[in-house]
Amino acid sequence: MTEQTDRHGGHCLCRATRFAAQGAPDWVAHCHCESCRRATASPVTTFAGYKDAAVNWSGEAPRVFNSSPGVARGFCGRCGTPLFYRTERRPEDIDLYLSTFEDPTAFEPQFHVFAAEQLAWLRMGDGLPRYAGGGADSGEVD
Repeated sequence: MTEQTDRHGGHCLCRATRFAAQGAPDWVAHCHCESCRRATASPVTTFAGYKDAAVNWSGEAPRVFNSSPGVARGFCGRCGTPLFYRTERRPEDIDLYLSTFEDPTAFEPQFHVFAAEQLAWLRMGDGLPRYAGGGADSGEVD
């Protein structure tokens, strides 16, 4: 991962909802699951994983959509920008969409998750580890 500063700001498209994440993320990963693809209308999305306590929100509070049992997705209620993902499996964590950071180039992805759901025509030759499911315990794939 590249050099990290103490604070990483971010915001939605209209800037009504803002956040500041303190310190380096716990991890940065590309997600290929169908649910994330539909939530972002994109073939893949990238998250920076933080402890919830390390993220402060300002401006308009994010709205929340419970996309599936135990999963909450936050977004700007004004412009609709996806902002975060939360799961009951990791209640102290929040996964911030990397593209919402003011400087997403400050972060370098470390692996792919849900690679078994990757779209067949998407080819990413970055050489990063690829996991069939949600992480290393789900088995690495080619």
